[in-house]
Amino acid sequence: MLPRHHRQTLLSGIGPEGQSALADAHVMVVGCGALGSFAIDQFARAGVGTLTLVDRDVVELTNLQRQTLYVESHVRDGVPKAIAAADRVRAIDSILRVHPVVEHFDSDNALELLRSVDLVIDGLDNFPSRFLLNDACVSAGVPWIHGGAVSTTGTSMTVLPGKTPCFRCLVPEPPDPGATPTCDTAGVLAPVVATVASHQVAEGLKWLVGAHEFLDTSLVSWDLWNNRTTRISMDQARSPLCPCCVERRFDFLDSIVPTAVSLCGRNAVQIIPEVSGAEIDLEALADRLGSHGEFLIVAGLLKGTLFECAPSDQPVELTVFPDGRAIVGGGSQIEFARGVYARYVGQ
Repeated sequence: MLPRHHRQTLLSGIGPEGQSALADAHVMVVGCGALGSFAIDQFARAGVGTLTLVDRDVVELTNLQRQTLYVESHVRDGVPKAIAAADRVRAIDSILRVHPVVEHFDSDNALELLRSVDLVIDGLDNFPSRFLLNDACVSAGVPWIHGGAVSTTGTSMTVLPGKTPCFRCLVPEPPDPGATPTCDTAGVLAPVVATVASHQVAEGLKWLVGAHEFLDTSLVSWDLWNNRTTRISMDQARSPLCPCCVERRFDFLDSIVPTAVSLCGRNAVQIIPEVSGAEIDLEALADRLGSHGEFLIVAGLLKGTLFECAPSDQPVELTVFPDGRAIVGGGSQIEFARGVYARYVGQ
């Protein structure tokens, strides 16, 4: 019987030595949504030996249009994306080592998560987290591959700390809230996700097998609906004034963890406890909330619907994690979500 990766080892750029390098490699995917789920699937099938999967969220019905690792049972059971993705990886190749991390990627855990990692894939859906990832990877000297997809367009760029421009060389500061389209407002075409993630995975495989001379260090953009592909050279793009990769000032890595963030495509807000390391007794909380709604503990999370309605007249859905984080669904108003958290979970 031919080995699992026979067709891949036939490639002159990989071969048996490259395949062995992949088996020894450790890739972290931050954000297991659209881009992340596609990349996870491809890295697992390519034989990357260790995968760390970081995501704060649970699988929702609207994810299934483009997030290829997930199925309806994950939605029905409210399974965290990192857990669902890890289970699928094990089903693809039981030999691989996979570490699901059901946490918000933030300044408290970023550097610890990067320990022993050879490469990071950007599957994030917001600018503050992406700037934090850039800070952490530049600080730790870990290569990362940016990806973004919204509407019918997408972008990808490889960042090699000390060798190429970093993300902040191109975008010095995050755009103001509401200044850029999101999947909430503009939607997203699934083939764009596949295109961007495929580029990320291809570049990642080149890096991991040592084929660095073939890396694409340009900024690549696609608009699949309007049949446009754009490639911009980054050879002269490193900013001599970059606060991150030149001045070594890591503003986002050193910042205080935000207490609330709107979730792309969810009509929901994540609340992060001000005291890190909090532990919630989910069974006791379920008893407390019994008179305020219907709640169950599913897959290690407390999930339910409050009798209260959000300003949008939608029911308030509440998911509480053991570490005290909560997702308040039914609207994207941060202050309302904070109030719900304060009233029903506590500070």
